[in-house]
Amino acid sequence: MDLQLNGKVGIVTGASRGIGRAIAQTLAAEGMQTVLVARSEDLLDELAQSLPTESLVQAVDLRLPDSPAQIVSATLERFGGLDLLVNNAGATVRGDFLKLSDADWADGYSLKLFGAMRCCRAAWRHLQVSRGSIVNIVGIGGRTGSAEFAIGGSVNAALLNLTKVLADRGVEDGVRVNAINPGAIVTDRLQTRIQRLATEKGMDEVTASAELAREMKIARFGEPAEIASLVAFLASPQAAYCQGAIIDADGGQTRTL
Repeated sequence: MDLQLNGKVGIVTGASRGIGRAIAQTLAAEGMQTVLVARSEDLLDELAQSLPTESLVQAVDLRLPDSPAQIVSATLERFGGLDLLVNNAGATVRGDFLKLSDADWADGYSLKLFGAMRCCRAAWRHLQVSRGSIVNIVGIGGRTGSAEFAIGGSVNAALLNLTKVLADRGVEDGVRVNAINPGAIVTDRLQTRIQRLATEKGMDEVTASAELAREMKIARFGEPAEIASLVAFLASPQAAYCQGAIIDADGGQTRTL
């Protein structure tokens, strides 16, 4: 299927590894020019060199208020326009609610929520011109709370609501805004959880991986490329009637409405 993304321009935050890296690779394979955003410049440079289309590396910290505007400005200077913003950056600390510090909470919100909000605000008028779109990579913790995911769950819930807010505005402004909620995806973060479980229960990592999947009541973990394919679809004219959609890509882990 031709997704009609050839020659378009997209910003991908958190592009240095995991889901973000897969998104950048998939969009580039569809012919998009990409702006790769993360703090790890060496990883971004390596990724940029491997992509089949032109890319721009932006090694910045999205927790800093001025970073999003700088990214958008650099994008326009290099490519002359903007068609897609993918907000993927932002990891939050897990742990006992009573032991999480104010600094932990501030860090979680400043990167994932405020960083995404500022990127949307900086990109909005340029996406109006191109009648482009925003895809927020959020997480199923925003739908279902769990004791060890207090920061991430509340941040994700806020970002899901922001998706709906911007989608409502986007109807009039001509900007499509949608979100994807990944479940357990094979990334470094998931591997850390598997290693922690293996240590706690005195088992090898293969057994711990199977045990974690059983606890989640899923058949397997997802692959970053599966999330990336959804992003490409939502960014394309094939998804022109999707506005404010929130897609759970979690292998069935979320069982509530």
